[in-house]
Amino acid sequence: MSTAEASPTIRTNIPARLDRLPWSRFHWRIVIGLGTVWILDGLEVTIVGAIAPRLTESGSGIHMSTADVGIAAALYVTGACLGALLFGQLTDRHGRKKLFMVTLLLYIAATVATAFAFAPWYFFLCRFLTGMGIGGEYAAINSAIDELIPARNRGRVDLAINGSFWVGAAVGGLVSLLLLDRSIFATDVGWRLAFGAGALLGVGILFVRRHVPESPRWLFIHGREQEAERIVAQIEAEVRAEAGVDLPEPDQYLTVRQRKAIPFREIARVAARRYPTRALLGLSLFIGQAFLYNAVTFDLGTILNRFFAVSSSTVPYFMVLFAVSNFLGPLLLGRLFDTVGRIPMIAGTYLGSAASVVVLALLLRSGHLTTWSFMAFVLATFFLASAGASSAYLTVSEIFPMETRALAIALFYAVGTAIGGITGPLLFGQFIHSGSADQVATGFLIGAGAMLLGGLAELRWGVPAEQRSLEAIATPLTAEEGDVGPAEIPEADRAREEDLRRRIAERHARDHLRRFRPGPGSGSRYGSPGMLGTAGGATRYEAASDRELDREIDLLVQALERGELSRAELQQRLAARGWGPGRYRRALRTAVLEGRIGQGGKRGSYTPVGAAPDRPGTRT
Repeated sequence: MSTAEASPTIRTNIPARLDRLPWSRFHWRIVIGLGTVWILDGLEVTIVGAIAPRLTESGSGIHMSTADVGIAAALYVTGACLGALLFGQLTDRHGRKKLFMVTLLLYIAATVATAFAFAPWYFFLCRFLTGMGIGGEYAAINSAIDELIPARNRGRVDLAINGSFWVGAAVGGLVSLLLLDRSIFATDVGWRLAFGAGALLGVGILFVRRHVPESPRWLFIHGREQEAERIVAQIEAEVRAEAGVDLPEPDQYLTVRQRKAIPFREIARVAARRYPTRALLGLSLFIGQAFLYNAVTFDLGTILNRFFAVSSSTVPYFMVLFAVSNFLGPLLLGRLFDTVGRIPMIAGTYLGSAASVVVLALLLRSGHLTTWSFMAFVLATFFLASAGASSAYLTVSEIFPMETRALAIALFYAVGTAIGGITGPLLFGQFIHSGSADQVATGFLIGAGAMLLGGLAELRWGVPAEQRSLEAIATPLTAEEGDVGPAEIPEADRAREEDLRRRIAERHARDHLRRFRPGPGSGSRYGSPGMLGTAGGATRYEAASDRELDREIDLLVQALERGELSRAELQQRLAARGWGPGRYRRALRTAVLEGRIGQGGKRGSYTPVGAAPDRPGTRT
């Protein structure tokens, strides 16, 4: 630690500046430039699932058995695990941007090589290398997205981006449907062109990513604070011009000791000693979703072909339906992860999908399922499971310190996926190869058990991270203890600060039993260990979300100074849609509870109560 102690120390408000930005075209560029990696992964997995029956047919140009398909899937996941570990460490050392370009190039090269496969061993090697590229993408992309997206939108955006895996899956299914048509392409040609389609998409994404900046959070930790300031200033200027409003001045500061790299042993120590229950939570979530997802996704085509007599050329139709259901899950449920809360939504999706899989397995074993009733259960199960699986990546990317984020994602993805994602396809491949519906049903029951454990872990150890700054959820390793929070308060503003702290304390008292209730968590018991300076181990930075809420309430009060307004008029005047999901509703409710505004004479209208204090950030 002596090196760290001798490193330069800086004080920055960059995290607060990024979190207070309204949604803008810049954030859409991040979503498009980085989130499209999941489209690539979905394309890869679904193409292999759809073409698997064709690879086992004579005349395919590569002689593979159903067991070989399972081995290829397991090697793909193995490559993803190793790639995540390798590139995850490099991402924390050399930056998010460099690595998400390198990993994308690896993916493109390996996918093109797969199209020329001539023997099982060559196919296995190409799938392993493709997996390495995708695994490296997971580490670099998840960390970059969370560090650039405002806290109030992080859950919804993360789930939608992770859910875009299924956009790629749907595209893969449709492309496979065309390319597997023997009237158009020969048996040994169509499946090769399917891999070429993935490479073309990767090249397109490569060009878009050139315009995505490096994470400012990573830059100021690694001694490049001037570059971080320049990037954030450019983003603010663009957002200010687009929104036509002045951005509120952030008063939250973070003091850090800059470091070039953090040894792997220190990351392991942090996970084991400071965050042991979070480590167990991350593993449980990843193992559960990895087993069920990799097993069913890679082998759905062969299950339909072997047990329901669905022809290989028809399988892509079912894969498209499967993809649509999986995409709609996180898309429609994602907003609730920021409003209802992480714990109830993550636990609910894991436990709900587990229950559905149990029913599916029992009906499969009894022989009472037709092709369409089987698919109905699969679609319902994975509507929930898809949102749960996406939340596993979101959870691990939020609950560990900033300096270790990419490697933490890589570590838990690799360990969890190695246990669940490799054993799942291998077991299901053997169960399907046996020709026994009872054995396949047993595989589904094992998957249900894995999801059940993930849901119970979330109920026991879940962290209410909704709408909270990353720095409030997990203290940066390089943060100076006791020096994380607002700047020094001028004498003239101390009375106002005391009033704010009183209101925050009252809110926390009202929310004391909030752990399993819907809505953003704010209790200090869920704060980051090691953050000193106030009672309960929390810091002044822990109140960042409360300060933002107080600023929004001030805006409500000031907007009502001219007279009574309806809920819709007030929202329009403040451009409150840009505050983030659920924030306007919460600000109204809290303002009424605290007596800052009152219910108006008309239904659904509001009126001022007393004078509004003079606060920065007023809309002009």
